[in-house]
Amino acid sequence: MNRNRVLVVDDDPNLRRVLKMQLAEAGYDVLLAADGEEACRVIEREQPRLVITDLSMSPMGGLDLLRYIRDHHLDTTVIMITAFGTVETAVEAMRTGAYDYVTKPIDYDALVMVVHRAMERQHLIEEVRTLRSALDARYGFETIVGRSKALLRVLEMASRVAQRDSTVLIRGETGTGKELLARAIHHNSARRNQPFVTINCGTIPKELLESELFGYERGAFTGAQGSKTGKVEMAGGGTLFLDEIGELPVDMQVKLLRLLQQREIEKLGATSPSTVDVRIIAATHRNLQSMIEDSAFREDLFYRLAVVPLDLPPLRERKEDIPELAQQLFNKMKERHGLPSLRLDPSVIRPMIHYRWPGNVRELENIIERMVVLAVHDCITEADLPQDIRAAESSEREFFVELPEQGISLDRVERDLLLRALEKFNWNQTQAARYLDISRRTLIYRMDKHGIRRDPDTDSL
Repeated sequence: MNRNRVLVVDDDPNLRRVLKMQLAEAGYDVLLAADGEEACRVIEREQPRLVITDLSMSPMGGLDLLRYIRDHHLDTTVIMITAFGTVETAVEAMRTGAYDYVTKPIDYDALVMVVHRAMERQHLIEEVRTLRSALDARYGFETIVGRSKALLRVLEMASRVAQRDSTVLIRGETGTGKELLARAIHHNSARRNQPFVTINCGTIPKELLESELFGYERGAFTGAQGSKTGKVEMAGGGTLFLDEIGELPVDMQVKLLRLLQQREIEKLGATSPSTVDVRIIAATHRNLQSMIEDSAFREDLFYRLAVVPLDLPPLRERKEDIPELAQQLFNKMKERHGLPSLRLDPSVIRPMIHYRWPGNVRELENIIERMVVLAVHDCITEADLPQDIRAAESSEREFFVELPEQGISLDRVERDLLLRALEKFNWNQTQAARYLDISRRTLIYRMDKHGIRRDPDTDSL
C-alpha cells in the first residue's frame, strides 16, 4: 500500500481535476474514479490509504461506498464531500465510519489540512499495529519454544488463566523462563495495554524494599524531600510481577498479604491506605512449602499467591525440546552478531540431549552464543562444544548395573541410588536431584516412598 496514495471519487470531472491538482501539490499520489462502482475496482487494485468521496452519486453513492470499505478494507480512511443541504447525511456517514467531511463549495486549503490529519492518524494506526505485532512475536505463548507434553501442559493452563484475573504463582528452577511466561500471560490478558512492572525481591536491600514496592510520602523519613510512587502503583491497571517471591522478608509478606486480600497499600508516611487495581504474578525457584515448615514463609500468603500454580519443567525433563530450542537460539544469535552464513552441524545436538543443563534454557542460550561468537569456521560442530557437554554422553553410557541370575529388587536399587546420591552431595537435595536428573520435588517424593531420612545427629544443611 502506497503510504501517500489518495483516491478521489466524484461524478464531476472538473472537481476531480482540481482536487487532483491540489492534492498532488501537497505531495500526494492521486487516483481518480467517477462513481462508487469504479472506486471499488480501483480500491481492489491500488489499495489507497485514503478515499475522498462525494456523498451524492449514482448508481453507487458515497454511503454505499463507505459501507463497502468498512466491510472489506478496514485500513482505508474515508473523507466525505457533501453539499451544504445534506450535512445531516454526512454526520450519519461519520457514525458509519467516515473520518471527517467537507462541504461544497470546497475550501481546498482546509481540505488539505483534513487530509494531512487523516494521514497522520493512519500512520499512527499502522505504527501501533506494527508494535502490537512485534509484541505478539515477542511475548505470545508460541514464542516459548517446545512441544514436549510437560511444557505444553503448562502453556495450556497459562493460556486459560491469562483470560482471567487470578493470581498466579510460577514455580521453576533458575533459567526455565519464568519471567517470559509471566509476560506472555500479561500480554494475552485483558490488561495487555496497561503496564507490566517487575520487581526482583531478592536483589533489593531489605531496608529499601518497602519503599520500592509501596512508595512513600514527602517527609516520611530523613531525606525524603519528595514523594515516590511505588512499583505497585506503577502497575496500576496492569500486572505486577514479583520475581523470587521466596526471598521476601517475613515482615513484608504481611504487607503483601494485605494487598492481595484488600487491594490496598499504605505508603510510608501516608495517613490512610490507597486502593489499587493490579494483578499479581509471582515466581520462585524455591520450595515455599518447605519454607513454611521452617517459618520462613507465611502459609496464608502462599495460598493467596498459589491460586493458580504453574510449574515450569527443567530442561532435563523435556529433552525432546532441545533440538528445536538449540536451532531457534542459534538463529537468534547469528542474527544478533551479524553472521548469516554460519551453520549448526547436527552433530552438536546429540551431546546436548545427554547433558543435564543445571542452568536450563539460560545456560543453553549462553553456550550457543559463546560458540557463535568464537566460531572460527562457517560451521559449528561437536568439537566446538564445551568439554563437560561433550563428556555427558559417554558418562551416561559408562553407568550400568549388573543383573544377577537370581533376580533383583527395583525398589532396593532405587533406594540405594537415592542414598548414594544424597551422601555424595552431603545430603544437599537440590544437587542430588540434579545429579539424578530429576526434580527436587520428585526426589523428596521418592525419599518419602523409601522412608529415607537423614540421621538427626548429623548437621543439617
